[in-house]
Amino acid sequence: MEKTLQLKAEIRRNAGSKSAERIRRRGQIPAIVYGHKQEPVAISMDAHDFVEGLHHGHRLMDVQIGGKRETMMVKDLQYDYVGKNIIHVDLMRVDVTEIVVVSVPVELKGTAKGAESSGGMIEVHTDRFEVRCRVADIPESIVVAVKDLDVGDSIHAGDIELPEGVKLASDPGTLVVACHLVAATKTTEQLEEEAPMVPEVIGEAERAGQEGESSGQADE
Repeated sequence: MEKTLQLKAEIRRNAGSKSAERIRRRGQIPAIVYGHKQEPVAISMDAHDFVEGLHHGHRLMDVQIGGKRETMMVKDLQYDYVGKNIIHVDLMRVDVTEIVVVSVPVELKGTAKGAESSGGMIEVHTDRFEVRCRVADIPESIVVAVKDLDVGDSIHAGDIELPEGVKLASDPGTLVVACHLVAATKTTEQLEEEAPMVPEVIGEAERAGQEGESSGQADE
């Protein structure tokens, strides 16, 4: 699979939220390009082509703006309020030989031993972490094997074997995934048995009645 996505873009002449909304209605995504000590440039790209490229794991893209083609890397994505649709993109100009720090998604592989035979449950604490590598070597994802993970075990970023040429940039102590026992759901009977005994309290009306009876017996 190619690592570089081929895209065409147009320079945006107008900025602002209203202009960006018009661009999105035309099936395009507004973006900003910066880096390499050049002035930032506002552009728009075909939304379908860009999103399809992301879904296929592309990290790099050759973007043609007018008659000029530049290699760029996705630096940041902004989603709508429901977190579903991409509404803005930050792109950074890069050279395929330069070293960058980039956030890469984590991909869990296998079924944890503790979840399969000991009633445990896998809990993912982070779904991505940062690595340092050449632009051309950016991995699509970091595969984390969890099949040997038993109840009480965990995997930290520093425990994961990375591809050749890729080094960890995040804190090695970052917790990635853990396996723990699932708390058993208690029945109503068990909850009632565990509930503390509450001493019976005589109500005011009942106490008044008892006092009245005592007074009547004394008069006799």
